Amino acid sequence: MGIYLDYNASAPVDERVLDAMVDVYRNTYGNADSRTHDYGDHARKLVENARKQVASLLGVNAGEVFFTSGSTESNNIAIRGLIDYANKTGKKHVITSTIEHKAVLETVKSLANEGFQIDLVNPDERGRVNADEVLRLVREDTLLVSLMHANNETGTIQPVKEVGEELSKKGVFFHVDATQSCGKLVPEMKAIKYDMLSLSGHKLCGPQGIGALVLRKKKYKLPPIKAITYGGQQEHGIRPGTIPVALVVGLGEACRLAETEYEANIESMIEKKKIVKKLIEKSGLAYQYNGSQDFCMPNTLNVSFNGVESEALMLSTKQYCSISNGSACTSQDYSPSYVLTAMGLDQDRISSAIRLSWGAKTNKDELISQLLEVVNVAKGLVF
Repeated sequence: MGIYLDYNASAPVDERVLDAMVDVYRNTYGNADSRTHDYGDHARKLVENARKQVASLLGVNAGEVFFTSGSTESNNIAIRGLIDYANKTGKKHVITSTIEHKAVLETVKSLANEGFQIDLVNPDERGRVNADEVLRLVREDTLLVSLMHANNETGTIQPVKEVGEELSKKGVFFHVDATQSCGKLVPEMKAIKYDMLSLSGHKLCGPQGIGALVLRKKKYKLPPIKAITYGGQQEHGIRPGTIPVALVVGLGEACRLAETEYEANIESMIEKKKIVKKLIEKSGLAYQYNGSQDFCMPNTLNVSFNGVESEALMLSTKQYCSISNGSACTSQDYSPSYVLTAMGLDQDRISSAIRLSWGAKTNKDELISQLLEVVNVAKGLVF
């Protein structure tokens, strides 16, 4: 199967996270919302401890963390959960960008069918949205601005700090999709002013199927979010359904590890990025990096090898490494990347683009040896 280089789609579960989850599955089978016996009390204590671990990583209060099934659900709640408030206030204008994950783009677009006005901001050719352009679109009836912290395809870090700073003065809700940055850009994330933030466990070496929505309080009040599904008062009515205790504990442990080890992890990921770029630069292949390298995640590189079709390269190198050419949510769709298209790149460059993404524990020697094999294959595919 080769080396795994698709961390932006889903990262391997840390063994310590898995151990914590297995212990819950074996020894804690109570429902965290059962109030009448010790089994439920014990499960609830584990959930609340995990909530504190997530909050600590993000620098927020535990009462501002709500567990969901992942970023897709968190994004939906953050956006569609404001519909009642929008109808009451008449604020029905939403701003986002054309390079957001589908979980944001499609959710925002769904609002257009309910009388909302939507503004979509394009990035520049480096894949970065202009903060001033976003802010110029803000109106009296603007309800929400939603931007990702880091793009999943290019790794380009967006100006959420600048946007959040200004929006905090305007009374406009700001939602940040931190799926790719959570647990990696730890100090940077704590410096962002936002009202809502989404994250997924499986992007930071936690389990799939669990995530969180952070709702920041202002004057002791949460944003006016209403549940978009029904069935119970779990998570204070924000997200009904039985809390998956083992998954929650796994997310909490992943956040604890990210907080305590992020400096070493960042150093390791930066070192590997230097290795990958040096290997590409010495390959003899004509190439172009897609996305700003001045504002980029340390574990992500999107590159086009001129004259090499990405589909052909991926199929021909499956035995050496697992890579992708776009978002996992559209991996079955062979249409051109909407992110690279929004950046204004030409079709040849888009069709030859691949994404490499790794983790702090990716084996350095294996990374070099397997990517050398990929380079050799690529040379034979140039047309």
